[in-house]
Amino acid sequence: LELMGDTPEAQQESKEIIFDELNRMNRLIADLMLLARSEQSNFLQLETLDISKLTEEMFSKAKVISEHNWKLESVGVGSIIADRQRLVQAITNLAHNATKHTMCQGTISIGSRVTQNSARFWVKDTGSGIPKEEQERIFERFQTGTNSNFTSTGLGLAIVNAIAVAHKGKIELFSKINEGSTFTLEIPLNH
Repeated sequence: LELMGDTPEAQQESKEIIFDELNRMNRLIADLMLLARSEQSNFLQLETLDISKLTEEMFSKAKVISEHNWKLESVGVGSIIADRQRLVQAITNLAHNATKHTMCQGTISIGSRVTQNSARFWVKDTGSGIPKEEQERIFERFQTGTNSNFTSTGLGLAIVNAIAVAHKGKIELFSKINEGSTFTLEIPLNH
């Protein structure tokens, strides 16, 4: 603010920079607060969810993120006791990441499957892939991949992991350089 110019144009430019930075800091604080709350017992709002409807909701919300080739790959059948909002948040976050690392003509797939013990929700892309040595580290707070050309707080995948853990589940990653990545959220049916 001290460096704000005297002309209306300079002041407007400074305001835009300040508001952009305030928005970025607000998102960072919100993400940090979410991570702190994820360890509390009331973090999840559990309800019985139809997995096929949940998957279709995840897909419809994800495909508006960008102009990529979106595909609903598979839809699991059954029900799960989980927090709908948090699971949608996790898949949307993964889909958003996929758009950053996949060329516009690439494909991003979303799907679900029910096994005997769990529901599995995934986001698969045909993007740049993640080096093997980074695959464990990227789920930690403030960590980003080295092949990322985007600014990031490094909290998105930590939040996805926290959502999985809060559901007594886990996140799995399968990735190959220049072939893409598949992030799978595995949530136990009975937790």
